[in-house]
Amino acid sequence: MKILLQYLRPNRKPLFLALILAAVNQCFSLLEPRITGKMFDTLITHRSDFSDSWPAFRGELLTFLLLAMGAAMVSRIAKNFQDYFTSVVIQRSGAAMYSEGIQHALHLPYEVFEDQRSGETLGKLQKVRSDSEKLIQTFIGIFFQSLVGILFVIIVAIQLNWRIVPLFLATVPLLAIISNLLSKRIKTISRTILGETTALAGGTTESLRNIELVKGLGLADQEVNRLNNVTRRILALELRKVKFIRSLSFVQGTTVNFLRTCLVFFLYYLVFRNELSGGEIWTMTIYSFFIFGPLQEMGNVIATYREAQASLQNFEELMAQPSEPSPEQPKKLSAMTHFRFDHVTFKHRSAQYNALENVRFEVRQGQTVAFVGPSGSGKTTLVKLLIGLYRPHSGTIYYNDTPLEEVDLMDFRKQIGFVTQDTQLFAGTIRENLLFVQPNASDAELMDALQRAACGSLMSRAEQGLDTTIGEGGIKISGGEKQRLSIARAMLRKPTILIMDEATSALDSMTESEITETVKQIHAHQHIMTVLIAHRLSTIMHADQIFVLEHGKITEQGSHENLLAEKGLYYAMWRQQIGERKR
Repeated sequence: MKILLQYLRPNRKPLFLALILAAVNQCFSLLEPRITGKMFDTLITHRSDFSDSWPAFRGELLTFLLLAMGAAMVSRIAKNFQDYFTSVVIQRSGAAMYSEGIQHALHLPYEVFEDQRSGETLGKLQKVRSDSEKLIQTFIGIFFQSLVGILFVIIVAIQLNWRIVPLFLATVPLLAIISNLLSKRIKTISRTILGETTALAGGTTESLRNIELVKGLGLADQEVNRLNNVTRRILALELRKVKFIRSLSFVQGTTVNFLRTCLVFFLYYLVFRNELSGGEIWTMTIYSFFIFGPLQEMGNVIATYREAQASLQNFEELMAQPSEPSPEQPKKLSAMTHFRFDHVTFKHRSAQYNALENVRFEVRQGQTVAFVGPSGSGKTTLVKLLIGLYRPHSGTIYYNDTPLEEVDLMDFRKQIGFVTQDTQLFAGTIRENLLFVQPNASDAELMDALQRAACGSLMSRAEQGLDTTIGEGGIKISGGEKQRLSIARAMLRKPTILIMDEATSALDSMTESEITETVKQIHAHQHIMTVLIAHRLSTIMHADQIFVLEHGKITEQGSHENLLAEKGLYYAMWRQQIGERKR
C-alpha cells in the first residue's frame, strides 16, 4: 500500500480537507440526536418545570429545533464539500497513477512486450485505478467516519456513564480479529481474479485486432467459446469471493448485533438504576444505529481493501520493472553521418542459439546498404538492434563514433524513418497517421510525402482527401496501400537514416518498381543513409553494399554484380527468384 501513499502525498491538502469535513459531517450528524435527547428530557421528562407556561415551553422548543436544524444543515454542507474534495483526491491520484503507469510501460525494454499481450498491461492499469479510487472513497466515507463516530460517542458516553464505554470499545478489536482471519482468503482470490481478468483483456484485444482473420476463417464461435471459458473461470472465482465476503459480513453483522443488544440491555439496566434519563437512553439508542450500522459494512470495506491490495501489488511489480537502459549523462547526436556494428552478438531471451553472431559492418552518409538471407537469418533482429530496441550481448554499435551505451536513444530515434515489415497504422484519418511522426507538417508536405511513396491510387479513391478515415490498423485499405502509407510516413520525417524492413513485400510488381525508384531517388540525396531488408532481390540491386546473412552471420558482402560472380548463397537466391519469374 506504500505505492498508493506516494500518489496521495501530492494531494494531501484536499485529502486533509476531506478528512476534516468528514469529521465535521459525522460529529454534527451525531450532535442532532444529542440535542433531541436533551429536548426530550427538558420538555417531556421535566415538563412540570414550565408550570403550564406556553411561551416558556415554546421558547425552549424552538431553541432545540433550531439547534437541531443548524446541526443538520452544517452536516449536509460538510458532506457536500467532503464529497467534492474526496472526488478531487480520487481523480487526481487515479489520473497520476494511470498516466505514470502508461509512461513507465512505454519506457520498458522492447523485449518485455514480446512476452505479453498489450491488453494485459492496459487491464492492470485500469484495474488499479478503479480499485484505488474505490478504496479511497470507502476509507473516507465509511472507515474514517466510523472511527470519528466511535470517538464522539465515547466522549458522550463518558459524560453520561463511563460504564457504557467498554461495550463500545470491545467492538473494534473483536471485529478486527474476525475480519483478519476471513479476509486473507479474499486477497488470494482477488489476485487470481486479477490475473484471469488481465488475460481476458489481452485475449479480447487480440481477437478484435485480428477481426479480419477471425471472421474470414469462420472462427468467431471458436473465439467466443475460448473467451467465454475464461469468463466462466472468472465468474467461479468471483462467486467464491462473494461467498467469503458474505460469510465475513454475516459473522460481522451477527457480532455487531449481539454487541448492540448487550448495549441496549445495559442501557435499560442503567435506566432501572436511575442512572440514565429517558432522553439519554434515546440518544444512546440512536447512536447505536449510527455506530453499529457502518461497522456491519466493514466486510465490504475489507473486501475493497484486499482487492486494491492485489491490484496495487501488480501495479508495483509493473513499476518496479527496470526501464530501458539509459546513460546517466547521455550524449545527444548531431545529424548522423555514419554508424557501425562492431563484433555484435545477440541472443533472444528464450532462444538456445545466437540470433546474430560477430556481426561487423559500417554505413556512411549517402550509402544504401541491404541485408538479405533466408527467413530466420537475423535480418529483422539486426534492425531492432540498430534502433536500440535490443541491446547487444557482446560487441557494441557506434553512432557517429559514439557507443550505444552513451547515446540518448530518444534523441537518436528522432532521426530515423522506419517502415516495418508488418505495417502499423492507427485508427483515424490519413492526415492523423502522417502527423503522428511530424505533428507540425503542412498539407503540402503531407501530399509530397504521399506522392513520393506512390500513393496516387490511394488518394484518388480517398473521398475526403487527407481526412479520409482508414479504420483501425488501416482495415479499410489494401495491404499494398498500407505499406505505401507507412513509407510516406517515414519519408515525411526527413530522416538521416531510412530503414525499410520488407517495405515492398505486400506490393504488386508495378508498385514495387515505383517504390524502388523512389528509394533510388532517396539514395541520390547524399545526406541520407538507407538500410534495406528484403526477400525480393530485385528491390535492392542498386544498393552500394549487400550483406548476406545466414544463421546470424554475415557470410557474403559486396555489390549485386560481385555477389553474383561469387556464385554463393546470394547467387542461388537470385537464380531461384529469376526462375520463379520465368514460370
